[in-house]
Amino acid sequence: MKLLRRYGARWALGLALTLAALAYPMGFWSSHAIARQDTIIGDLRMRLDDPVLDPRIVIVDIDTKSLGEIGRFPWSRNVLARLVDRLAGHYKAGAIGFDVSFPEPDTSSGYAVLERLAAHDLKDDPALHARLAQLRPALDYDGLFAKALQDRPVVLGYNLASVRRGVLPPPAFTAADLKGRELDAYSSDGYEANLARLQAAARGAGSFTVIPDDDGMVRSSSLMQRIGDGYYPSLALATAAVFLHAGPLTPDFGKYDTDSGGADAILLSTGAGPLRIPVGEGLVTAVQFRGTGGPQGGAFRYVSAADVLAGRVGPEVLEGAIVLVGTTAPGLVDLRATPVNKDFPGVEVHANVIKSIIDRHFKTHPDYATGIELAQVFVVGIALALLLPALAPLAAVLAATGAFAAVVGLNLYAYRALDWTTNMFVCLLLIALLFVLNLAWGWFFEHRKGRALVSRFGEYVAPELVAQMAENPEAYTMEGESRELSVMFVDVRGFTTISEGLSPKALREYINLYLTAMSEDIRGSHQGTLDKYIGDAVMAFWGAPVAFADHASRAVATSLLMQASAARLNEDFLRRGWPPLAIGIGINSGLMHVGDMGSAIRRAYTVMGDAVNLGSRLEGITKVYGVGIAVGAATRLAAPEFVYRELDLVRVKGKNEPVAIFEPLGKPADLPPAVLDELAMWDAALARVRAQDWDGAERAIAALQAAHPQRALYTLYLERIAHWRADPPGAGWDGVTTFETK
Repeated sequence: MKLLRRYGARWALGLALTLAALAYPMGFWSSHAIARQDTIIGDLRMRLDDPVLDPRIVIVDIDTKSLGEIGRFPWSRNVLARLVDRLAGHYKAGAIGFDVSFPEPDTSSGYAVLERLAAHDLKDDPALHARLAQLRPALDYDGLFAKALQDRPVVLGYNLASVRRGVLPPPAFTAADLKGRELDAYSSDGYEANLARLQAAARGAGSFTVIPDDDGMVRSSSLMQRIGDGYYPSLALATAAVFLHAGPLTPDFGKYDTDSGGADAILLSTGAGPLRIPVGEGLVTAVQFRGTGGPQGGAFRYVSAADVLAGRVGPEVLEGAIVLVGTTAPGLVDLRATPVNKDFPGVEVHANVIKSIIDRHFKTHPDYATGIELAQVFVVGIALALLLPALAPLAAVLAATGAFAAVVGLNLYAYRALDWTTNMFVCLLLIALLFVLNLAWGWFFEHRKGRALVSRFGEYVAPELVAQMAENPEAYTMEGESRELSVMFVDVRGFTTISEGLSPKALREYINLYLTAMSEDIRGSHQGTLDKYIGDAVMAFWGAPVAFADHASRAVATSLLMQASAARLNEDFLRRGWPPLAIGIGINSGLMHVGDMGSAIRRAYTVMGDAVNLGSRLEGITKVYGVGIAVGAATRLAAPEFVYRELDLVRVKGKNEPVAIFEPLGKPADLPPAVLDELAMWDAALARVRAQDWDGAERAIAALQAAHPQRALYTLYLERIAHWRADPPGAGWDGVTTFETK
């Protein structure tokens, strides 16, 4: 119940935040900002992977070097024909994909001009017609290119557009093949494809259109697109299919029913069995970017197209490899913004997708990802919501940091070891909110309250204790409680006479010097709590707010220190011509009520109880016995390391039970032997008094008085013996002196 009162509000708020976080992956609310942060985390997660060069995929780069040696792009088709001959014939590449389309005829040979001349201006020149027939095979660059493509594992590219140019390959399947099912895929009414003769000669074709996210970043690739009633593969998928000698492409609807409009995967029929390529909404797959892209990216080898044409590339580099022909040359506009590089070669996007396909290695967002996200939010949220309110600031930082690291580590493990892409930002946000909630609550409510409490205690206790309390203010309270404490009362002897003999200004300085010295001794090395000033009197106690097991020893040690300080002050006051200073100190130990007490108008942190009252009486009694300090029996018992002189058994006003009172003299090592001898003689004399051996007691005390005439205690007892001899107390006397006044 106590914990509920203390932490209940924060527990409720923490659980409310956890429920709100749980509602996010369940779809009860959405946030573009949170989704955006998950995307950024996914980008960062991908950048943490170190690239490993894959020799199976090579990019033939139409780079600056190639443009310098061969000329500006686009190149004549006879050059491309030689490039294909080199790649497929000489180097025996396993598959060749062109990240470029050829929708228009190549007229760069000039053959078309000659044909027009032969048809018009020189139509009557038979030699020209004969010569044209001989030149046609060499000047028909499209024909040369088509011939080079024939029976070669070449896949041409095309682009989705708003117009229709060129000829598409046959679709992988049509809407009719789906038998009433609908596939949710990116669709287009137009395309910019290849010349019919080129497409007919090629093994296949695929779209190289890249669809960026809303922020312009390319993170996914559409594996199939719908054009009209047909479904067509991407360049990456078509090239991988040629390399794997795959059969038909078919959709795998998996969990989807007839009307859902989706598919789980694309199935690629290979000799090793069906290759299942998981896809998400829109038949897209996440691109797993490896490296930062380009020749220095580290994931794929780049070779210059000029070097391929010149035969300067070693055969081991290209033999059996998947070759993608693309460009990184500036100005050819095939650079994409990706999570790993804002200027990423478009051709390498296809290379990354192909690698995932042939490795059968895909990063997917599994169907049960929502369950994983809910589980991590629930476990982390409940644990921190209940734990953080009870932790100290440093422990709370460590707990929140540990939870943060655990969530990040779990999701990174799922990404790398299990190929799962899971969202975690809402969980990380929950951790941050729970931590800030408890930090703010601790500051604005408990910490400020605690600091205020410590600040108030600073009026009473030593600075060292304030610093100690400030480290853990929650452990201290001003609420009333009962404790074993030691209390002290200090008073100036003859203060009325002193005040009458000094001017107001001198009296103020006199009392200020005195109170300052006493307060410093109380709050100094023995760390007492200064309760209050009562005119010239001082009240203090030990054991609260900071508990000390040796509170009695501290109080006694302080009283001896204060008497020494009073002696030094007295010497100074006498030099100034001021009245002498003498103080009396009463100390008692016992069970007391301590706390913030008072009225609605004024309150103070103080102590109350019978033990306190006795301490006050003991201070007054010091005047009777002529001693500077008087302590009760409980204090003597709790501080046995000091030497005491027993003064009397007394019954103070308002109390029936007698108590023994003592004068502390110091620690044995600090006292000369003469003092200890005197003390032994006094104890023997006091025993004779209580045995009513008046003659023996008188002789012993008279001897002590002769040796120590300044000791008022001996004079007091000689006067009492004279009284008791004249008026004997009787056989039932208990040796107790009763005081009727305070």
